[in-house]
Amino acid sequence: MEKIIMNIDIKILNEPLNIQSCIDWVMGPECGGIDVFIGTVRNATKGKTVVQLEFEAYEAMALLEMKKIAEDVLQKWPVQKILIHHRTGVLNIGEVPVVIAVAAAHRSAAFEACRYTIDTLKQSVPIWKKE
Repeated sequence: MEKIIMNIDIKILNEPLNIQSCIDWVMGPECGGIDVFIGTVRNATKGKTVVQLEFEAYEAMALLEMKKIAEDVLQKWPVQKILIHHRTGVLNIGEVPVVIAVAAAHRSAAFEACRYTIDTLKQSVPIWKKE
């Protein structure tokens, strides 16, 4: 499922995320800085081995929360575009469950907005992972 609003691209997918297409979507001639966060499945957490992760989402609510985060970012920073894509399903080590890309005229806004986005997403969006 997806939701695209002029400068916001939000998707929850059950297929591999295309990092390059995410970067391409946020690029623009007015953007001097693009910050990209790529979350990957690591092989251990809290000293325990991880074999795979399973992500589940309450899609309708997750998309609404992701949209709120993106709109908040556009209000707080001079950002031209923001993309938030999250994957659901079973992911193995090294696979990508989340991509966040933020484009702004200047790098500081892109960096700050990207960090805020992933931190807020992890706190408030109804997407759960099971190890």
